[in-house]
Amino acid sequence: MKTTVDLPEKDLTEAMKHAKAKTKTEAVARAVADFNQRHRLAALTRHLGTFKDFMTQADLKRMRESGRHTL
Repeated sequence: MKTTVDLPEKDLTEAMKHAKAKTKTEAVARAVADFNQRHRLAALTRHLGTFKDFMTQADLKRMRESGRHTL
């Protein structure tokens, strides 16, 4: 999709450097993709619960002290 935007040249140049992009279009496309991925991950973490059956630090310590662990 073709869109005209006015971006600060300094910021766009820096984004191109960090993204190792050869063109302005590539830098903007990577930035948009990264933005979308971060928001999808944030939405996913809001839907995740907690691990109720996960081992606590105290459980791990007791297991290690008893010698019943194997690697």
